[in-house]
Amino acid sequence: MTPSRQAQPPSFSAQEFRAALGMFATGVTIVTARSGDGQVIGLTANSFNSVSLSPPLVLWSLSRAAASMPVFSAGSHYAINVLAADQKSLAERFALKGADRWGGVTFDEGAGGAPLLHGAAATFECFNRSRYEEGDHVIFVGEVERCTHRAGAMPLLFHGGRYFTELPL
Repeated sequence: MTPSRQAQPPSFSAQEFRAALGMFATGVTIVTARSGDGQVIGLTANSFNSVSLSPPLVLWSLSRAAASMPVFSAGSHYAINVLAADQKSLAERFALKGADRWGGVTFDEGAGGAPLLHGAAATFECFNRSRYEEGDHVIFVGEVERCTHRAGAMPLLFHGGRYFTELPL
């Protein structure tokens, strides 16, 4: 029997950890859903990744302290909208607390009422399959029921605490 092991305390600060994570370039998404009373919600997230091709699964994570946590935890569906390079202002707006996120935003209604943002590079309509509480976040695993993409669309990127609308040379 293998003795149980535990991780050692970190040898770095939270700032050092955040700076190191910033060296990994990611795409930018807006995760959207509709609450039980019909309200549309959405937030900017770059914690998106594929999990499985068969069945088609993706994941993203949300802070346990997020005001939208009850909606995402209880809802049956949500959508992952992968932003295009020309949607930087939308990413910034949906990242702000207390902002009017939906004013003037055009979208179609997807599975379970989740908004599908016009102009997104790709969309993934997900059934809220499972959740895992880890650290200060909850990891959501979605089973993709429908997906679309815009051929030739350039994605919005995030690296080192900044948005990039084109690939640096």
